[in-house]
Amino acid sequence: MTVIISNRGPYQFKKSNNGFIAQGGAGGIASSLGPLLTSGAAGDSATWIAAALTPDDRAATRAGQVKAPGIELDLLDLDEREYLLAYNLISNSTLWFIYHGIFDLARRPRFDHRFREAWAAYENINQAFANAAAEKANPGDVVLIQDYQLNLVPAMLRSARPDLRIAHFSHTPFCGPNSIRILPPDIARAICGSMASVPSGFHSARWARSYEASAREMLGSNANITDSFVAALGPDHDLLAATAQLPETAVGRADLKEQIGDRAMILRVDRIDPSKNILRGFSAYQRLLETHPEWRDRVVFVARLNASRQTLPEYIGYRNEVEQAISQLNDEWGTNDWSPIILDERDDFPTTAAAFADYDVLLVNPIKDGLNLVAKEGPLLNQRDGVLCLSPEAGAWDELGADALSVHPYDIEQVADSLNQALTMEPKERAKRAASLRNRAGARQPIDWLKDQLAAAK
Repeated sequence: MTVIISNRGPYQFKKSNNGFIAQGGAGGIASSLGPLLTSGAAGDSATWIAAALTPDDRAATRAGQVKAPGIELDLLDLDEREYLLAYNLISNSTLWFIYHGIFDLARRPRFDHRFREAWAAYENINQAFANAAAEKANPGDVVLIQDYQLNLVPAMLRSARPDLRIAHFSHTPFCGPNSIRILPPDIARAICGSMASVPSGFHSARWARSYEASAREMLGSNANITDSFVAALGPDHDLLAATAQLPETAVGRADLKEQIGDRAMILRVDRIDPSKNILRGFSAYQRLLETHPEWRDRVVFVARLNASRQTLPEYIGYRNEVEQAISQLNDEWGTNDWSPIILDERDDFPTTAAAFADYDVLLVNPIKDGLNLVAKEGPLLNQRDGVLCLSPEAGAWDELGADALSVHPYDIEQVADSLNQALTMEPKERAKRAASLRNRAGARQPIDWLKDQLAAAK
């Protein structure tokens, strides 16, 4: 049996007149792993352990009605206060910021008594996951632990069940040895020591090297650090192809055509997260319009941006800055029949697929990103030989960089120049790059990523 452990499961539950209905869960892990496990790709049977996240999830768990198609699902009814402390203050406000290098170090982080309370909650939540897996797994089972919310589970589970074959996979970057020292030493050692007890995987060789250097820094030169592995996730080809044929996608393309007309389209698709570097992307577009007046009224920047983590002050503030930047740029440059930026906040993949089909330039300029699946999905769905402008700080750079235009995440002038280069690129060069990008972006699928984890665990 294969056991998957993740914070968010493949299904959420909704109360109905006849009990509870399982609905597909959100998130990349669920959408990538869920179909594979239900199809039997991980073996004869699979169990997924996740947190009960909603009131209906918890009610279904307490009623013993957590039933999902094709998979045994075990939702943990965790203490709500502890879970929120662990998830918001440790996972999303500390580890996410450390791993992506986005702390304003003159102001944050601050490790005080409230942080220590949250860290204790993080330990307890991780222990609850480890206990559940130790109880559920059969002797010798493979256990695949997913992501930074569960960094302590590997060591806890290894201690309780040394017979299990365990791997951990990080969907984020990992920071280098200088940045890991921002954390209190006992916490940095706990994280690195836990991950070092099992094979730990990453989407990019760069993040694997950073992790190994941090682990060596915190654990010492003589520490036993299990080898890391690299397993980049690829898009689900069948799902992309099916989405491209949906009526909603065709409607989305028609709507975009009506809005944009014959103008060129620059596209970005992101959660509104500081790590995605959205503000500097708009600054580069502003600079493009300043230095290349020929593009005024001839290009539109379509920004498909989804709100994220709106319970955290940093995210609320960043969203306000993003909306303000769009408003200011449109006020400065827009005309009666041209809006330089079109903001679309729908979290709807068919309309995203419509934008992918027709962009001329796809801008992916994160400060750091574990992978960035958009950089692969866009080229696979694009029908206009669109150019990819990609930050080398995205994990996907390892696979796609040879056919993308590099955009330095902090260099506004350089990004503006790259946007202009992409917009003016000769058709022959565009076609050559686009064809190669499609091959590179389509070289791996979710099943390849899963097989790599299973091989590492075994």
